[in-house]
Amino acid sequence: MAKLYFSYSTMNAGKTTLLLQASYNYRERGMRTVLFIAALDDRGGVGRIASRIGLDCEAIPFRPEDDLFEAIRTLQGEGAIACVFVDEAQFLTEEQVWQLARVADRQSIPVMTYGLRTDFRGQLFPGSQALLAIADELREVRTICHCGRKATMVVRMDAEGRILHEGAQIEVGGNDKYVSYCRRHWDDVVNGMEPGAQVD
Repeated sequence: MAKLYFSYSTMNAGKTTLLLQASYNYRERGMRTVLFIAALDDRGGVGRIASRIGLDCEAIPFRPEDDLFEAIRTLQGEGAIACVFVDEAQFLTEEQVWQLARVADRQSIPVMTYGLRTDFRGQLFPGSQALLAIADELREVRTICHCGRKATMVVRMDAEGRILHEGAQIEVGGNDKYVSYCRRHWDDVVNGMEPGAQVD
């Protein structure tokens, strides 16, 4: 039975690299995969999934108004799909998460989604909240804080490196805007310490 998977983490854990490697493994065996990425994430170019280590692949950009179930059903009519991959899954709407669940349940195609769990304020993204609620399997992709502990939180910084406490939930960026921390150091940094300061 096909399943809906959610692999989540904080920034810079290698989610995109894992996605591209998994898709490559299917394709190497002659199986077709379909890749989606949030249209608003154009860091690698519109319709491209790009990892920090230089891997990239063409993908279908999705927008909040898109019906992913119908899009995948149309693509399935053009040839069998072995697996669907979704990068930046935190930007899915709740309805799109249900559409992907229906792809697994009714079209019998595994769906592997990758994304952030929480934003810079420590709050769940709507897409991540829905995936945490209904995905068949949850997988944590780990990265580390400067202290060596598992990083589970992220801070957003301005151009001068100051911690931002307010702003839109969605603001695409990379290492220039976001730093991952363990919960303890995220709490310290958000409450007044300098970014990257060591705490005993």
